[in-house]
Amino acid sequence: MYDWSVSELNKWDNKICKIASSYGLDWFEIDYEICDYYDMIGNMSYTGMPTHYHHWSFGKQFERTRFYYDMGLEGLPYEMIINSNPSIAYLMRENSLPMHILTMAHCVGHSDFFKNNKTFRHTDPENIISRFRSAAERIRKYVEDTTIGIEEVENILDACHSLKYQRDRVSGVKRLTHEEIVNKKIRKINLKEKGYEYIVLDKFPSEPDYNILQFIRDNSRNLSEWQKDIISIVDNETEYFIPQAQTKIMNEGWASFWHYKILHDLDLPQEFHFSFIKTHNQVIRPHLGGINPYHVGFKIFAKIEEEEGLESCFFAREVHNDTSFLMEHLDEKLCKDLNLFSFSKKKEYYSIDEISDDDGWQVIKRDFINSVGLNAVPKVYVESVDRHDCLMTVRHEFDGRELNLEYADKVCHKISDLWGDEVRFFTIIEDEDWEI
Repeated sequence: MYDWSVSELNKWDNKICKIASSYGLDWFEIDYEICDYYDMIGNMSYTGMPTHYHHWSFGKQFERTRFYYDMGLEGLPYEMIINSNPSIAYLMRENSLPMHILTMAHCVGHSDFFKNNKTFRHTDPENIISRFRSAAERIRKYVEDTTIGIEEVENILDACHSLKYQRDRVSGVKRLTHEEIVNKKIRKINLKEKGYEYIVLDKFPSEPDYNILQFIRDNSRNLSEWQKDIISIVDNETEYFIPQAQTKIMNEGWASFWHYKILHDLDLPQEFHFSFIKTHNQVIRPHLGGINPYHVGFKIFAKIEEEEGLESCFFAREVHNDTSFLMEHLDEKLCKDLNLFSFSKKKEYYSIDEISDDDGWQVIKRDFINSVGLNAVPKVYVESVDRHDCLMTVRHEFDGRELNLEYADKVCHKISDLWGDEVRFFTIIEDEDWEI
């Protein structure tokens, strides 16, 4: 037997919503679904989406998580919420009533963030569930088509998954076609604007193209329509997930900041207080040797409230992503309070390279920002395509961090699999041009 009922959850949800509204939070209506731990593992493995397409990697993640959970080596999240309107949140049946109360307050913070942060403005929350459902249905039909089959479908998905973050990382930015870019250059030449004498018109693509999947879909001479459709499915779904990757620290920090504030204002029974404090501290505790986004985000929002007031917290929630958030608010004092340091692996040991002192904190801040969200994912772009033999040249945008060559070689093969013609892939290794 559980120590809660659905009617009790509804009662506490109403209290939570009343307090959240009094502070000015504005969130999508939240539909809570109660599931057991087994279903929660499935929800985690399929990125929370109840209508996501099937792929072996999701099943692998499911089996891995279930094994570690059953062995007591890994826990499960207290909550999971989908950026949709209405939002869908999962509550794990095995959790206690105090845990559910904290979780629902946490979810209100998440949904408010989804609705109001500028990074999520192009995620189409009203239609996202139906879009995922439609995509899953189309992929299922390709799997069942005897002329295609599961092996061919998963080969395309494997290649797409390895390249899905090689795209424009700012949501809502219109991608110009090659012809539109050329026409802009022609107008610049005709008007003799500054720099027009250096414009080259016969290069294809006319500018580096960072959306590799879309470029291959639109320009490969070897793809069938069903393959192009799968590429579009993965690319469109990636656009939905990118804002979550770019705001992990802010999103979790905002939700933790508000569950803490809301539960302090709730008229909680005395016996709930210890459970609340224990769970909250588990959520925002520092992680040894790593970064806990809940911890960092919570500390920064608490700092903003203390120094600038709650209104500044709402402003930050609306206008920033993790990169700009850290650039704006991570200062020397906070680096010291968070005990941040940078380290690197030598041949047989790890060494601490910088600590948060007068000289080191700015280096640590830079390295930290370079590691958050998609900043840790290398940028690769299509540099050129030979119109005669369709040889594609792909280049890594080198930023001082060298590629893992073994992994890069595999990615090069995936690009070639999709493109269907020869691919050359260049990067920088030890300050010299290197072809993979």
